[in-house]
Parts: sequence; C-alpha cells; structure tokens
Amino acid sequence: MKIFFDTNVWIASFIARGLCADLIDAAMSTHDAGRMEVLVCPAIIMETRRLLRHKFHANDDQWQAAETVFQRITGVPDGVATMPSGFPDPDDWPIIAAAIEAEADLLITGDKALLDLETVEALSIIDPRTAFLKLRGLA
Repeated sequence: MKIFFDTNVWIASFIARGLCADLIDAAMSTHDAGRMEVLVCPAIIMETRRLLRHKFHANDDQWQAAETVFQRITGVPDGVATMPSGFPDPDDWPIIAAAIEAEADLLITGDKALLDLETVEALSIIDPRTAFLKLRGLA
C-alpha cells in the first residue's frame, strides 16, 4: 500500500503529540518494515517547512524530527496532471496530482474540501482517524 499525507497531518504530527503523531509513527514503522510506502512530494515538504518555521515557530527538536522523517520516506515529483474542471481548490490540485501520479492508494488529510471528494480517480481520501484505524486493522 502507498500512502500520502497532506501538509496538515505532517504539521500536526510534528507540533503536538496526539492522533496525527501516532498515525505518522505507525506509518513509519510499517514503511521501515517494507509493508507500506509513505510518499511525499516537494510541494508538501516545502509547505510543511514554511509553516513549521513561520506559523508555528517550531523549536529545534520539532524541526529536526521533520527533517529526519522526510529523509526516510519516498520522494515523488510534484504532480503535473491537468486539473479537472470544478475541482474545489486549485491550490490543492498539485498535491492530489502528485499522489495520483505516484499511484498512492490513500491521501490522508484533515482538509474538509478534500475529504468531501472521497476519491479522485483511484485515490481514496480519508481523515487521520480512519487512517489510524485502518493501519491498526480496526476499520
């Protein structure tokens, strides 16, 4: 299985202990064991770095945790597919396109507009709680 986390999940995992941090920890353990592939594109990394530094004023430990995780996961190119007409937020399209082009199975996000889509092509879009339950075999 290939999974792709949206920026909001990464940010939540790096700045606070809670569901998103537990979800990322579980995904990374599965990724490291070769049972799943966690994917990230440059747009997600850049946005996460920018928000951590300028909005959340991440401390050195939070910053280093983010950099360490990003070095361990599979990088994929930003998406270049043409955005379909009527897509709710054009700013989100490059992330969706990257996940689709990398053949990700899941996009995990807290973004309501993306969650309302449920799927785009073969990409399922789910919230962090549902993803955590799936990883734990409870959903």
